[in-house]
Amino acid sequence: MGKTKFSVVIPAHNEAQYIGKCLQAIGIAARAVAPDAVETIVVANRCTDKTREIAEELGARVLVNDDKCIAAIRNTGVRAAAGEIVVTVDADSRMGKEALKEIKEKLESGKYVGGGSKFKFDRVTFGMTCSALYVGLNLLPTMVKNGGFLSGAMFWCRKEDFDAIGGFDESLISLEDMDFAARLKKLGKQRKQKYGTLKRSPLVTSSRKFDEFGDWYLIKNRKLTKRIFTGKDRAAADQFYYDLR
Repeated sequence: MGKTKFSVVIPAHNEAQYIGKCLQAIGIAARAVAPDAVETIVVANRCTDKTREIAEELGARVLVNDDKCIAAIRNTGVRAAAGEIVVTVDADSRMGKEALKEIKEKLESGKYVGGGSKFKFDRVTFGMTCSALYVGLNLLPTMVKNGGFLSGAMFWCRKEDFDAIGGFDESLISLEDMDFAARLKKLGKQRKQKYGTLKRSPLVTSSRKFDEFGDWYLIKNRKLTKRIFTGKDRAAADQFYYDLR
């Protein structure tokens, strides 16, 4: 095997239902850049199901981090990464078949510091659409502070640049993704590089939060939603993220 060019890091808390499809999608995307140039690292977090076994059977390297902090979980995987390019994707999501190829093209052009991806849910309803608009309105002040809308869903950049900005901020219990995007964009601006968005192969992510809570939950529970969006409320984050499944 030649030098690993890509390291794809996947945080996973009881993801037996999804991890197989996530890893299979990475395998398909790897064909466009050479399969032996991609490693997958699954960071198992407090798993009590078959997540670890499934990941290992599909060739992933499995690490363990039991923190209730998604930033720390992702950072654990990236610290162990051998690739010069790192990608973070959630276990319930499937990257597009040209995602790694598009990342390679953008980074090798020298025009991009890194970025995120367009995404779509595996199902869409009127309630989900209204909820998404409500979330967007709540996050508008943060987005304005960070210089506008920055795509997320699946982050990608060179490992040296991930390290240069300090990775994900482990003091944040939520909203670590928006913070990471803002700091990566700032680094790019210093170098006259752009924060990019993958568009050819959008990410497909599960609608499980809506399946678990209901399509209108975030609107019906506006106080909880606002607490989640402070990035610092442990009880709210546990209720919506860390203590499920």
